[in-house]
Amino acid sequence: MAGNTRVGVLALQGDVREHAALLTGLGVDVVLVRRPDELSSVDGLVIPGGESSVIDKLSRIFGMQGPIRDAIAAGMPMLGTCAGLIMLADDVVDAIDGQESFGGLDVVVRRNAFGRQVESFEAVLDVPAFGGQPVSAAFIRGPVVEAVGPRAAVLAELPDGRVVAVQQGNLLGLSFHPEITGEKRFHELFLARVEAHRRVTAPQPV
Repeated sequence: MAGNTRVGVLALQGDVREHAALLTGLGVDVVLVRRPDELSSVDGLVIPGGESSVIDKLSRIFGMQGPIRDAIAAGMPMLGTCAGLIMLADDVVDAIDGQESFGGLDVVVRRNAFGRQVESFEAVLDVPAFGGQPVSAAFIRGPVVEAVGPRAAVLAELPDGRVVAVQQGNLLGLSFHPEITGEKRFHELFLARVEAHRRVTAPQPV
């Protein structure tokens, strides 16, 4: 990974440390992002799993909702896992009253689609984009993508056809937790987007 790549992990709530450790192992500088100035210092952002309604509430308290929406609109690469997928979805089913998302992904996502935490499970997924070994995916009170709009593309499905990974431009959304199973390929895909975006937005020599 090229030097000086700085990736943020939204550190308002959720499994922040696991993402930070995985990204550090991939050779990038990790910034725990809680304030707009920290967001402006990074080249990409991971929105971790946790409780989407809490992340939504805290993002507004910390003044982060608007800056994150602006960053999405400007093309900043983002990876959302579990609750992070919910936060990136344009439409959320079974949200609590008043809950909002950042938006950006042209999908409809249902919260807690797999039941309570005690009903968590692991599944083996075929991800054609990786073209190799299947993915071991951990689902913990995960959401499911109920509809995929024309601007988004499916990356992975469960054997029963339910969509659990999507991509749209520089946005990646996963229903599961690759940072828990040690699966690095989604983060590597995200970091490739970060590097490509850095090249496009880098100041040109005069």
